[in-house]
Amino acid sequence: MSKDNNPEAKKKKNREIFGWCMFDFANSSYTTVIISVVYCEIFTRLVVPQEVGTDNPFRMGNTLWAWALAASYLFVVATGPIFGAITDYSSKKKLFLFLSYIGCVVATFLLYYVEPGMIWLGMVLVAFSNFFFASGENFASSFLPFLGSKEDLGKISGYAWGIGYFGGIGSVALATTLGDYTLDNFQNLKLVGPYTAIFFLIAAIPTFLFLKEPHLPLGVSHKVNYFKIGKDRVIQTLKDATHFKDLMIYLVSLFFTMAALAIVISFAFIYGSQEIHIESEHKQAMFIFIQISAAIGALAFGVIQDSIGAKKTFNLTLVLWLVTCALIYFVHDLTTFTNSALGKNWTVQWVFVFISSLAGMGLGSTQSASRALVGIFSPESKSGEFFGMWGLSGKIAAAAGLFLFGYIQTLVSLRNAFLVVAFFYFLSLLINLFVNEERGVDAANRFQEKT
Repeated sequence: MSKDNNPEAKKKKNREIFGWCMFDFANSSYTTVIISVVYCEIFTRLVVPQEVGTDNPFRMGNTLWAWALAASYLFVVATGPIFGAITDYSSKKKLFLFLSYIGCVVATFLLYYVEPGMIWLGMVLVAFSNFFFASGENFASSFLPFLGSKEDLGKISGYAWGIGYFGGIGSVALATTLGDYTLDNFQNLKLVGPYTAIFFLIAAIPTFLFLKEPHLPLGVSHKVNYFKIGKDRVIQTLKDATHFKDLMIYLVSLFFTMAALAIVISFAFIYGSQEIHIESEHKQAMFIFIQISAAIGALAFGVIQDSIGAKKTFNLTLVLWLVTCALIYFVHDLTTFTNSALGKNWTVQWVFVFISSLAGMGLGSTQSASRALVGIFSPESKSGEFFGMWGLSGKIAAAAGLFLFGYIQTLVSLRNAFLVVAFFYFLSLLINLFVNEERGVDAANRFQEKT
């Protein structure tokens, strides 16, 4: 009986996939609660003092929030490719994943000690926690090529993204018990750090119980200088770039997508609060819609990808984003038109909340499709390096996008600053038209056969 048809082997593989997916479930608590929904508003509204007498008193908080995240992504850029190469060469993917997990948990827990006015401490802890979170994303993603055949990677990646959004729902359910965003309630609000850290700590345990370390025939002595080897392998990867033309083109396209996504993830609720003036009931509904639609988007587009191909699926998600951006920008006009045409009396806040479900579907599907596309373009022997390059492109993009957005919103309204998001998605779609998926997969297979 072949290994593929062995029930016990299949059971072990499914258990390993479950363990891998649970890391997305666990770390979604961080990106959802800290970056997207709760702590972003605590920092911009309460930790950073308001600017009295300006059209947006939270403008400085917005800028410092964007720049703290940008700094963390630049740190990931400096370390990601080297760490990826090291984990490939030393078969220490699981160790690096564990260290990033512990680092994020500790830095997130320490947010408890940030009080109003402690701007620098807040920025440093946010930057470090996000650095460990983003590094962990790279390490976790490098396991993907070992979890199934290239034909199944879309579904596996989609499962993980989908499960991850349910982790976000669970963690935010805890955070919503902390009360209103006011200085009088700050002693309760600062518990968001420990709550999120403990959720992440516990929920990721199955990952380290079930996920196996991929052992490639690349083992070396412990006396070897891994940093030198990592650097040399990254340099060699860049030299080999001509053999992976489509991956390189795709990473350029992905740069603009990730720049846009970083802004959306970091500022969606801030935008809703400051520009649309959504209140507590709208935020709760918006969060639920985004999480559910993101899970549906990740799962549905994962299946679609295995039917029509990764490139077409990725492009389809970009079109979805462009439509969503247009609807958000013209949400006031859309509300007026809809009420007039249907005889309704909907508020602009609720229309914005409904539109957010499209954004949620884009969040899940775009990120899942991007990870799977890198996976099918990656030879197994270079998965760590290529996902390091995936992280490199994404984190440089996030840093550039957030820094640029943080600056632009000091010059124009928050609404007009968001136009840069649509522009980035359009550029990404245009560049990705030059990617040839079949050629990219063939290049990865030919390289692997040589090694």
